[in-house]
Amino acid sequence: MKAKNIGIGILIIGIIMMIYTGFNYVTTEKVVDIGPIEISKEKNHPVQWSPIVGVLLLVSGIVIIAMNRKK
Repeated sequence: MKAKNIGIGILIIGIIMMIYTGFNYVTTEKVVDIGPIEISKEKNHPVQWSPIVGVLLLVSGIVIIAMNRKK
């Protein structure tokens, strides 16, 4: 039963990774800090992955579920 739950989890993560191929997060950096004057800059950091990774997770989840049924 535990392997089946892990397989379902990996399957769901694979589907999500196929649909959403990345995300962005923003950090704030100080550019100038002179006394009471402070200037900040927001910097975008994209995180991208290939949809192939999602397909591999999807297939591995299906394999784990199928192996669990054979037992």
